[in-house]
Formats: sequence, C-alpha cells, structure tokens
Amino acid sequence: MNEKKMSVSTNPHVRSSMRTDKIMLLVLIALLPASVFGVWHFGLNALVIILVSVATCVLTEYLYEKLMHKKITIQDCSAAVTGLLLALNMPPSAPWWMPVIGGVFAILIVKQLFGGLGQNFMNPALAGRCFLLISFTGRMTDFTYDAFTGATPLAALKAGESVNVLDMFLGNTAGTIGETSVVAIVIGAIILIWFEVIDLRIPGTYIATFAVFVLLFGGHGLDFNYLAAQLCGGGLMLGAFFMATDYVTSPITKTGQLVYGCILGILTGIFRVFGSSAEGVSYAIIFGNLLVPLIERLTMPKAFGKEGKKA
Repeated sequence: MNEKKMSVSTNPHVRSSMRTDKIMLLVLIALLPASVFGVWHFGLNALVIILVSVATCVLTEYLYEKLMHKKITIQDCSAAVTGLLLALNMPPSAPWWMPVIGGVFAILIVKQLFGGLGQNFMNPALAGRCFLLISFTGRMTDFTYDAFTGATPLAALKAGESVNVLDMFLGNTAGTIGETSVVAIVIGAIILIWFEVIDLRIPGTYIATFAVFVLLFGGHGLDFNYLAAQLCGGGLMLGAFFMATDYVTSPITKTGQLVYGCILGILTGIFRVFGSSAEGVSYAIIFGNLLVPLIERLTMPKAFGKEGKKA
C-alpha cells in the first residue's frame, strides 16, 4: 500500500498566492484616482510633492539596503506606496523639502531600522506625517493654496460654521492632496475590494463606530448633515481604506480586526469631538497600531486541544 507523503513546515504558512509586489502595485493603482484628482484640483505643486515623496522613499530604501549589504527590495513597490501615501497626506502648499524629510523618516527610522517590510510596528507613511506635524506644525496645517484660502471644512465645522457636504463629497474643498475627494477615494477602495486586497471588516467597522460616536457625543443629536460632513471631511476615508488596512500594522484575526476598527472609530471621535484639533485620523491609526499586539493576543484562537477546561 502506497502512503501519500506530505511535506510539513513550520510557520509562517502561505495563505494566498498573491505576492507582495502585486498587492503593492494594486494599491498604487487604487491610489491613482485620488492622486490624479489632487493634482488636477491643486495644481503643479501637488505633483511635485508626490514625485519628490515617492522618489525619496524609494531612494532611501535602496541606499540603506545597499550600504547595509541587504537584499534590494524596492521592486516590491512598498516604498513607493509609502511615498505616495505620505504625499497624499500633505498640504498642497508644502515646500519640496518637507516630503524629503518625511520620506527619510518613514523609510529609514520607522521601516528599515525595525527590520524592513513586515517588521515595522506602525504605518510608515502616517508616522512620517505625524513627525512632520510635530516638527513643522504651521506648514503642515496651512491649507491655503491658490483659490482655496479658507479653513478646511472640518475646521469650519468645529468653529460652528456651516459647510457644503456635496462639495466635500466631490472634493471641491481645501485639505491635503489626497483626502478631499470622497468619490476618488471610494473608486480606489472598490478596486482594492474587487481584487480582494482588502475587505470591509476594518474600514466598515471603523467608519460605523465613528458615525455612532459622532451621533452620541458630537453635540448635534441626529443631525445627519453634520454626520455626513464628519464622514466626508478630513482623512477618514483615506485612512480607513488605505492605511488602517495595512497588512503589517493591523490584526490578522477576524475578531481582532473588528476590535481594531472599533478602537480606531472611538479614538478618531475623541480626537475630533473633544480634542483641540479638527482632525484625528492619523493619531488614531498610530495609537491603534501600537495596540495591535495586545489585540491579537486577546483574540487569537486557541489551538485545538490546548488549554481546554479541566473536568
């Protein structure tokens, strides 16, 4: 009788046939609608920021790996994704040297010094943005650019002013390069969902939890115009679909992803409603990243036959 031989190896086990480079390429494609709209909306300087940011991140990764005699990994497009996300989270009026500083910090400090792709404990692009926010607060919160000289819709909303939700949905507002058009972001999100790069577990839970929080604690009751403005404003949609879903810095367990999404929604609500700033997505995701190991520890299924109840 012939016995069927099987090869058994230790973890990590392959769960998908989709390679890292293909996933990152799909993310780049999904970010194109928001990128193109940002350049069309804000002009040439937005394009300069995008190109400089992507080039800086790719070059920083290449030089570090070359100098450290490591395998060159820029072909997996992860550095390009980091650079593009960082650029889309910057104001269009930012000078060219700011994405250089942010890109070097994101790739060198947050990604490579912690072991490279798969080892970073927080999203590199958001870490770079938060670093720039702390270092150059005035420039990072100055959204004056050509025809857009007023405050962002969220800032106006926090000041008690009325906002045009349709303009926010379409993107005819001030803001960072990639966050203004909900339509463009949703088109990109549909691409990611269609190709099964992400699912709705994290972004859906995140957005729903935030919506409930705003209705309960926003101080406007069941004002759905206010709720719609909060959902369309700032980096909520960009963060929910493109940064909260980062494979490396989000939980791998299904229950953990739901918990993670709820935490992000609550934190974003706290920062926006009770904080001094009108925005809070970046810091919410960063704090959420730090909680991922604990979330996974509490939600990881027990191995079959292990730690069962004793009679």
